[in-house]
Amino acid sequence: MLRRAATPAHPDPGSMESTTPIAPSSPVELEVRRLRQLQMEGRHADALQGAQALVNDWPENRDVLLIEAISQRHLLRIPEALATLDRLERRQPRFSRQHQERGLCHVALRDAPRAIEAFLRGVNINPALPQSWSMLEGLYRLTGDAQNAATAAAHVATLKALPPEVVTATSLFSDGELTPAEQIIRAFLLRCGDHPEAMRLLAKIGMAQDVLDDAEVLLEAVLILAPDYRAARCDYAQTLVNRHKHPQAREQIQQLLDLDPGNLDYRALAAANAVGLGEHDKAIGLYRDMLIDAPGSPDVHLWIAHALKTVGQVPEAVDAYRAAAAARPDFGDAYWSLANLKMYRFGDDEMTRMRAKEASPTTAPADRYHLCFALGKALEDRGAFAESWRYYERGNALKRAENRYRPEVFEINTAQQIEVCTRDFFRRRAGWGDPRHDPIFILGLPRSGSTLLEQILASHTQVEGTQELPDVQRIVLEMQGRDPDLDHPRYPTALAEMTAEDFLRLGETYLADTRAYRTDRPFFIDKMPNNFRHIGLIQLMLPNARIIDARREPMACCFSNLKQLFANGQEFTYGVQDIARYYRTYLELMRHWDDVLPGRILRVHHEDVVADLDGSVRRMLDYCGLAFEPACIDFHKTQRSVRTPSSEQVRQPIFRDGLDQWKKYEPWLDPLRSALGDALVRHAD
Repeated sequence: MLRRAATPAHPDPGSMESTTPIAPSSPVELEVRRLRQLQMEGRHADALQGAQALVNDWPENRDVLLIEAISQRHLLRIPEALATLDRLERRQPRFSRQHQERGLCHVALRDAPRAIEAFLRGVNINPALPQSWSMLEGLYRLTGDAQNAATAAAHVATLKALPPEVVTATSLFSDGELTPAEQIIRAFLLRCGDHPEAMRLLAKIGMAQDVLDDAEVLLEAVLILAPDYRAARCDYAQTLVNRHKHPQAREQIQQLLDLDPGNLDYRALAAANAVGLGEHDKAIGLYRDMLIDAPGSPDVHLWIAHALKTVGQVPEAVDAYRAAAAARPDFGDAYWSLANLKMYRFGDDEMTRMRAKEASPTTAPADRYHLCFALGKALEDRGAFAESWRYYERGNALKRAENRYRPEVFEINTAQQIEVCTRDFFRRRAGWGDPRHDPIFILGLPRSGSTLLEQILASHTQVEGTQELPDVQRIVLEMQGRDPDLDHPRYPTALAEMTAEDFLRLGETYLADTRAYRTDRPFFIDKMPNNFRHIGLIQLMLPNARIIDARREPMACCFSNLKQLFANGQEFTYGVQDIARYYRTYLELMRHWDDVLPGRILRVHHEDVVADLDGSVRRMLDYCGLAFEPACIDFHKTQRSVRTPSSEQVRQPIFRDGLDQWKKYEPWLDPLRSALGDALVRHAD
């Protein structure tokens, strides 16, 4: 049967026929436009000559390579065109237009099976390729496959019925060209008004750019216009899951499942949402059911492994991670997840496979950096520290290249927090907010021992251990508003404009929204590390919440971050200069909170917990107003789900080996030491 990425009624707005940006500005973009014009005029020899001249200076540019292949095909130099496309695929395996061009080459060679295979690869990446669908319709009729011919014809008809701008923008989006896609679709909506398909595409662009609040609003509007639009409802549910609005997401997912209970996408969403709600056993059951229908799916094996790891079923998780790697041998996330168990040791055969896939030019960038971090950990376990560090450096460089982290944004925000949140500012707002004592915030930098503190306190009968809750960050995003100016943000200056009623409402909303993660225990933990940036907000909306700053010696903490690949966020951890600047700014902001809120925050140094567990536990319990319970000392025996990279470590008794782990890499850490500067001393304050 023909596989397709979307139903004929609503093609996925992730594809388009044109890949030309709206306003090329660089010399290579201008030359690409000129060469395309030559091709439109039938001057393929001239276009080929120009493209081959450009390739010398721009060997990675996919548009140049595609122009070269198209001209070679028109000049009947088919073997050369296929060789060019092979080079292009090694660089851009998910570029839909190169698969379409390969299909056209095989049509020229009268090889229908290979042509069909190539066109299918293209449309499953980018369902808005009219030429590919038309060719598929003809090829299926030629081979006597009437059913697939009809499906392809339905796609052709759907694309013809859509406005050309929507088709073009969808194609650009599918091939990763978000900016021109957004420009086209915004201009279309401004000119033509509400259009469900265009609005959904703009929402998907927002999802890809992590602008989730805009995506949520757009998809809500789409569903008002077209309540039966299942693909939009699925996107809406996914957005709610991504925004950690799990109760609302559950309602949307259930509507989808009621209509199509066997749909694997809907079932995967239901399982992911169950994980978000802490319903891990339910998620594991859903994933097991999915494996019956999709036994060879690497993603489902990975997802169930994550859930099994979270609830402490490590041997079963290992088997599932290995199954994921077996289903897709270059699946970097499967290998990194094994390494991230911390206790797992790779065999020689696994190491050989990992090295080969990491070095392969066909391995996707995300798989490559996952493999780099996995190899770094595997070589660290073998004592090969020099080679281990090279892989950690390579993985960090690849990851840093794809993110948009700007250290000055955090530094500007810190300066504004210090300016706005003075001691007098808090004195004049004393007693504001919701007075309940329920939350215990554990915050600080990642890899600072916060998961250990959470496990200790969650072992107490009065304390609920939840997860890294996103609610404070969501409140901050709402204060910043749409299209925030990162250089002149509304938050934290907006805090000075808010009333006592505003902060009471925020505190009530926070406690109501986090209720889904709790049972009947009177206290609960919110262990989102980056909440240290928002202690002023926490004080104003929850003045009686407990706040614990988990702190770790800077060389150990920063090194631990440099060798950790996070599932999402924490973009400051992928470079020596970035993590050092972040640590220094963290110390500056925490010193400010200590000055303006004296005695409000309990600081717990990881090294002290390791050296004196009993004393540290009693100190934390006293601060939280809790009676001593021996289970807090025997925290490693507590059975609960743990979703952080330290999940397996906190299921073991405390050991000292991790304190000085960074010293094995000391020959390569002089730049980190230099960048940290006086933070090496100030951290102990």
